[in-house]
Amino acid sequence: MRALGIYPDYHVFPSVLKACTLLKDFRLGESVHACIIHHGLDFDLYTGNALMNMYSKFQLYKDVYANKVLDKFPERREKGSYGYGVDVNHCNFGMKGNRVNIDSVGKVFDMMPIRDVVSWNTVIAGNAQNGMYGVALAMVREMGDANLKPDSFTLSSILPIFAEHVDIIKGKEIHGYAIRHGFDADVFIGSSLIDMYAKCTRVDHSLSAFFLLPKRDAISWNSIMAGCVQNGRFDEGLRFFRQMLKENVKPMHVSFSSVIPACAHLTALNLGKQLHACIIRLRFDDNKFIASSLVDMYAKCGNIKMARYIFDQIEMRDMVSWTAIIMGCAMHGHALDAVSLFQQMLVDGVKPCYVAFIAVLTACSHAGLVDEAWKYFNSMERDFGIVPGLEHYAAVADLLGRAGRLEEAYAFISNMRIQPTGSVWSTLLAACRACKNIELAEKVVDKILLVDPENTGAYALMSNIYSAAQRWKDASKLRIQMREKRLKKTPGCSWIEVGNEVHTFLAGDKSHPYYDKINEALDILLEQMEKEGYVLDTTAVLHDVDEEHKRDLLHTHSERLAIAFGIISTTAGTTIRVIKNIRVCVDCHTAIKFIAKIVGREIVVRDNSRFHHFKNGSCSCQDYW
Repeated sequence: MRALGIYPDYHVFPSVLKACTLLKDFRLGESVHACIIHHGLDFDLYTGNALMNMYSKFQLYKDVYANKVLDKFPERREKGSYGYGVDVNHCNFGMKGNRVNIDSVGKVFDMMPIRDVVSWNTVIAGNAQNGMYGVALAMVREMGDANLKPDSFTLSSILPIFAEHVDIIKGKEIHGYAIRHGFDADVFIGSSLIDMYAKCTRVDHSLSAFFLLPKRDAISWNSIMAGCVQNGRFDEGLRFFRQMLKENVKPMHVSFSSVIPACAHLTALNLGKQLHACIIRLRFDDNKFIASSLVDMYAKCGNIKMARYIFDQIEMRDMVSWTAIIMGCAMHGHALDAVSLFQQMLVDGVKPCYVAFIAVLTACSHAGLVDEAWKYFNSMERDFGIVPGLEHYAAVADLLGRAGRLEEAYAFISNMRIQPTGSVWSTLLAACRACKNIELAEKVVDKILLVDPENTGAYALMSNIYSAAQRWKDASKLRIQMREKRLKKTPGCSWIEVGNEVHTFLAGDKSHPYYDKINEALDILLEQMEKEGYVLDTTAVLHDVDEEHKRDLLHTHSERLAIAFGIISTTAGTTIRVIKNIRVCVDCHTAIKFIAKIVGREIVVRDNSRFHHFKNGSCSCQDYW
């Protein structure tokens, strides 16, 4: 057009600027801006709005050259216009990200003689997206001073600020404004409200906002799914995903990133596989965020091989994917793999985060790699500026305890730079039980109850330590104290997924409809196990009862009931995966090794500490757990 001698006008430049934005071509956009000035159209309202939108989008790419042209322009600021006199470093809200391009947006805004709602919304959204929350909120107030009312776009731009800072009061004020002005039915406002309430842990409010929407798009569905999952309401999140599909709303990639963690937390492997298949059909499998979620899901559902396979297919690995596979390997007892992956991450130039160090220290703990753990723990602050937190101290304390270095662990916890919690001391108490060190256990219990008087686990564990030493009177005293304090011990409970249904078993529970067949299978297995050399370890029974009763109690531990049900309910060769809420006892650990060998299957049991892979008469933990 220009070659033909036809001059572009204010109708042309907004389209050209939009093209530059979509092409992510900053230099071309900069040249077009110069052309706009050359033709004297830089004061046009629509062209100015398009320029601000372009620079606002470019700030996501953090181009360091954004201010080159603009810095040459004379500043034209009117009193009361864009607040560049505001010291953003002293705003109530934090500032992060790249200032360069958002300054460009502000300078274009300053030079506009006429501004409409779109102009204000562009600069407000730009500041909010750039983390300059104080400036964004100040702009909303100035917009009102300019006799322009915020619209639905304005509100949806600032609601994430209150979500980020968990400010439910201001969020509700915006909600009230939206209702008074008829914006609450807007799908963008609705999605922002759902997200804001969810991040403020008010999921019921999120649900109300969702159900009041007359129309729901993929974003609003994603918001409610993510809100439910982030607040631990995993079943609801999955139900919303199914309902979204029924209403023919096509899932976006963020839909899967939102809902896959629900499968991980529920250890719903079959459902996770179905979601994975759907991801492949929709060709989202090359998305690194989804891939990281899948790595985490498969690892937490007991299939570490699949987790590693997916991780190996990721081309651009970020901190999330590295941390997911390192933690997965650690929890499955592949400690050397976890340490090797951590080292490879460093070689690839990915800086480890707080959680990555928890993962590698956990790996060291589960394999007794004391020297390696000290090396990583000492390098955190020295080499990476990460101050160790409670989780890191707990991992090291757990490591020392498992290695039998109880006094060293006690000194380590006592000299922590931060106040140790009951959970940190509890790692040492568990080690005292394994090493049968009653004297130190009593000292540790006193430490736990000093900081956490209602710690049920401490009472229960110390009672078990006394029972194992046949100090029945001491154990009884603790149980009486628990009753007086109305503290209840967590009962052993195991889950197994068969088909798409999860079956739950409690220790000694006879309520399952297949109980008779389960009991019959256990009797047959026990007979075969004893022929193979299995000897009952009744020291795991923590009650003062006769040997026959002890035998019956061990025979009906929840994980054994779940495993037996899995054997009779699935075809030969199928891997059996069981989840248990507390630590597997020593006798059950031995028994499951025999069962796995007899039935010729892999049996995967996840307790509250780690995964155990039983196969051919041995366990992946090498009896170190």
